Amino acid sequence: MRAKIIGTGSYVPSSIVTNHDLEQTLDTSDKWIVERTGVKERRIAAKDEATSDLAVQAAQRALASAGISPCDVDMVIVGTTTPDMVFPSTACLVLQKLGITQSAAFDIAAACSGFLYALSVGEQYILSGKYKKVLVIGADLMSRIVDWTDRSTCVLFGDGAGAVLLAPSSDKTHGILSTHIHADGSLWNLIAVSGGGSANPPSERVLTDKLNTVKMKGGETFKAAVRTLEEVARETLCANGVALSDITYIVPHQANIRIIKAVAERLDIDMDKVVINLSRYGNTSAASIPLALDEAVRDGRIKESSLILLLAFGSGLTWGSALIKF
Repeated sequence: MRAKIIGTGSYVPSSIVTNHDLEQTLDTSDKWIVERTGVKERRIAAKDEATSDLAVQAAQRALASAGISPCDVDMVIVGTTTPDMVFPSTACLVLQKLGITQSAAFDIAAACSGFLYALSVGEQYILSGKYKKVLVIGADLMSRIVDWTDRSTCVLFGDGAGAVLLAPSSDKTHGILSTHIHADGSLWNLIAVSGGGSANPPSERVLTDKLNTVKMKGGETFKAAVRTLEEVARETLCANGVALSDITYIVPHQANIRIIKAVAERLDIDMDKVVINLSRYGNTSAASIPLALDEAVRDGRIKESSLILLLAFGSGLTWGSALIKF
């Protein structure tokens, strides 16, 4: 038995903030941002939109594409580091908004690797035979945790959500072939929001020093990202006896175009085989992979029997992969 993706969905807010918009408030330029990140514009949630709202929209589209009613969902897992509130979990709020009353629900916090971590957990519940329909969502409102005066970070991020619906399949040649997740806590300070939790509770100092916003060591993060993504890609291929030439598409975390290109170069894979929507959405954290995956499914690039490699890294440091035969 395999866990198979039977539906995909995604959602981004309607408000678009371009690089030219950022030029009005930051010492930056469209040329500088595009050359260093690959981002041209990003979506920003409305003041009355929360992470759960974006997650619900993506979930509804995934359910619709699978032809499945919300009441048939056994479990909801949300990968996010921008939850609506400390508790309850965003997944429980998604349940309420979808009208689901009998389902397991919880969040997974693995930053930009959150969707792959959630996918790996969801796969195990399907393989155990305990659940038949598992909704896996990646959703983040990064606009709420960036310092909009820091050009080194705020130009990177955007808001969005993506979802997949998992179900068991007796066809062992299709579905999720394997998932691989890793972490190295010694690298936690490469990317972090250090304020607002139990170590640095909300306070005037946290707000004054902007500890409630993303801080990143760009150069070190770049090196760690390229190294871990290459390693986990090769680990996944080896585990499945698959060659890079067999891969139809790689769907990487949409963090930075230079990272994506560096990984593709190390793997010696053509950029035409890499799904990229970074220029339109920026880094949407846990949402980036399912958002790009859904777009590639809906525009026909990913079709039946496509062999897809998902790759992610994020704060923690966390990283992971999944090999999927559609």
